[in-house]
Amino acid sequence: MATLELDVGRSAPSAGKTPGLSPGARRCRRKFLSFYPGGFADAEYVALERDYKWRAHVQWDELLNRDAFRALLRRREFEEAAARAVRIESRTNLLFSFEKMALRDAVKRPAGARLFAEGLYELLHGRGDVRRRFERWVEAVGELPRRQTRVLTWPVVTVFGFVALPDQHVYLKPTVTRTAAEAYGVPFAYASRPNWETYASLLEFAATVRRDQRDLRPRDMIDLQSFIWVQGSDEYD
Repeated sequence: MATLELDVGRSAPSAGKTPGLSPGARRCRRKFLSFYPGGFADAEYVALERDYKWRAHVQWDELLNRDAFRALLRRREFEEAAARAVRIESRTNLLFSFEKMALRDAVKRPAGARLFAEGLYELLHGRGDVRRRFERWVEAVGELPRRQTRVLTWPVVTVFGFVALPDQHVYLKPTVTRTAAEAYGVPFAYASRPNWETYASLLEFAATVRRDQRDLRPRDMIDLQSFIWVQGSDEYD
C-alpha cells in the first residue's frame, strides 16, 4: 500500500523572487504560500486539500487495484466493479451532487455498469497510448444511459483516473482551471465537451507547475491539482 510521507525537517519555502519564473508563476506561487507557508508539506494544506484525495487513492489501491479490477471483469462482475469505483469517489467532494447522482443512475443497469467498468479499466490499464485510451473512455462515458442530467462532464471523465493513478492522471474542474491558467499565464485549450486536446493541455499545465515549483516538491498530481485549485477557486479569493 502506498504511504504518505511528509518532509517535516525542511524550512518554509520562500515566496519572494524566484529566478526564471514568469510574473504569473511568481504571483501564483505567492498566493499558494500565503495560504500554506509550508508549501506541499504544510500541515494545514495536507489536512484541507491533500488528505481526503490521498485516502480515496489508498482505498482504490485496496479495493480496485489492477489485479482486483481485472479479476472482477473476468468474472463478469461489472456491476460490482462499477459500484466500488462510485462508492470510493462518493466519499470525496470532487463531484457535484448532481454528477454523483447521474453517475449512480448510469451504472445501476447491467449494460451501463459493463460499459463503465470496461471503459475505465482500459483507460487505467489498457494497451496503447494514453490519447487513444482517453478518447475511448470519453466515448464510453458518453454512451452511458442517462435520466435527466448528462454524465459526460469533465469532472466525471477525469475523477477516476485521478483517484486511481494520481501519478499519471489529473482532475479537471473547468471554471477553476481556466481561471488558474489565466492567472498563471499559460495557454489552456479548453472545450466544454471532453476531448483529448483539452486534457493534454491540462497535463502540460500541470507539468509546467511541477517544473516551476519543483523546490516545493510536489509529490504527484494531487499536489499539482491542489495548487491549480488554490489559484482558481473562489474559496481562496
